[in-house]
Amino acid sequence: GAGTNNVPVARMTELGIPVFNTPGANANAVKELVLAGLLLSSRAIVGGINHMRKLGDEGLAKERVEKDKAMFGGQEIKGKTLGVVGLGHIGSATARDAHNLGMKVCGYDPMMSVKSALLLPSQTNILESMQSVFAQSDYVSLNIPYISKPPQEGGTHAIIGRDLLMTAPPNAKILNFARGELVDSEAMKAFLDANEDARYVTDFPDDLLFDHPGCIVLPHLGASTEEAEDAAATMAAKTIMRFLESGEIVNSVNFPETKLDVRGDTTLRICIVNENKSGVLANVLNCVSEANLNVLQQVNKSRSSVAYNVIDVEIDELGEGKFKSWAELQQAITMIDGVISSRFMNDVFGTGFARKDLEGEYYV
Repeated sequence: GAGTNNVPVARMTELGIPVFNTPGANANAVKELVLAGLLLSSRAIVGGINHMRKLGDEGLAKERVEKDKAMFGGQEIKGKTLGVVGLGHIGSATARDAHNLGMKVCGYDPMMSVKSALLLPSQTNILESMQSVFAQSDYVSLNIPYISKPPQEGGTHAIIGRDLLMTAPPNAKILNFARGELVDSEAMKAFLDANEDARYVTDFPDDLLFDHPGCIVLPHLGASTEEAEDAAATMAAKTIMRFLESGEIVNSVNFPETKLDVRGDTTLRICIVNENKSGVLANVLNCVSEANLNVLQQVNKSRSSVAYNVIDVEIDELGEGKFKSWAELQQAITMIDGVISSRFMNDVFGTGFARKDLEGEYYV
């Protein structure tokens, strides 16, 4: 899936381990559930179903079905405004389909990519803040990641709080199919208590809100479709295959995206994970130079505290320099200060993984 809240990403980065996810694989499934949430919050569908079941148990369904329908009036979504907070894979798809259903769309995303922007309807009104989205929207869909720090420190924990909800119309419908922790439950309860026509629709059950009359709470069904599960599994397998077979990194949440053309059979690929600090790459290249190896191509990428280097060298030149075997060269590179791990990749020669253990000893 897309979320990594259950993975100790910081610790994995410290150990030099890339963490991958499958962005966009479940986007259509979640988008469809958001659209269902729009309709559930607009029409008293759930209440009507429950009422008909009760009448059926009493043997009164046929007698009362027409008389009681006035109890479950609602409103149409056509012509209403949907505010989308977070315009990534899911948010942009939601905006597009809501527009096709006749809704006006506004949105906010300070990190919006060009790809996501191109997917938006041309009529989408991009606003400067979440407050502006809440103030102008009849419906708000949350599509942002959960970051455990409070908003004041750049996090998103309980970012949907009292101050933000106070800017929303009294009959606003808030849709949260992103993360339950984004919403301050106390503030949401107060908002719903004060506004009878407001609704909160989510697939993250909450002890304070799950039985509130203004809440529609589902099980966590966002990605629970056969298609989404197949798409995520396929993307995960292909992503890991690319990493294992070529050293390329895509869809990683903690390593930089790194791509290189695959060379021929006379090429050895050296993949190095290191701390992102000055001097490390120079020392690695010095080892390669001391081995008298010809570098065919190289890429160096960094992300926050970690750097990733891929170096392709010609196989037939080893032995003319300082190191008499690939194992000697790999140990020398791995033990450089700042290097975390290395992989020597070739079908025949030098294939293997090495790193320093926690005590600084060489480990293959």
